[in-house]
Amino acid sequence: MNTFIFLSTCSTCVRILKELNNPSSLLLQDVKEDPISAVQLDELYKQTESYEALINKRSRVYAALKKEGKIFDEAAYKKLLLAHYSCLKRPILIWNNHYFIGNAKATVEQMKQQVL
Repeated sequence: MNTFIFLSTCSTCVRILKELNNPSSLLLQDVKEDPISAVQLDELYKQTESYEALINKRSRVYAALKKEGKIFDEAAYKKLLLAHYSCLKRPILIWNNHYFIGNAKATVEQMKQQVL
């Protein structure tokens, strides 16, 4: 299923969704209302081969833990991603079994090429 995983209060996510013209075949998943599942996280891990690659390094929760001196390994990253929606790098577009993670300009362009 084509899915757009985002945070509805994130202006960047909303802007990207508008740029994709919100196709009707796209399932919208707001991670604040419908958190990412362990199964979804495992699928994302298969694509990136790293939970760290799925972390939003600008997240306040992540920054606070780093400031406290927390040491992260892959298991700690996975636990953090499942516990705090704000720590997930977003948006994530899953389109015809292609995965696009994050809001980098090149990634957004790839999203557009797939969807439009």
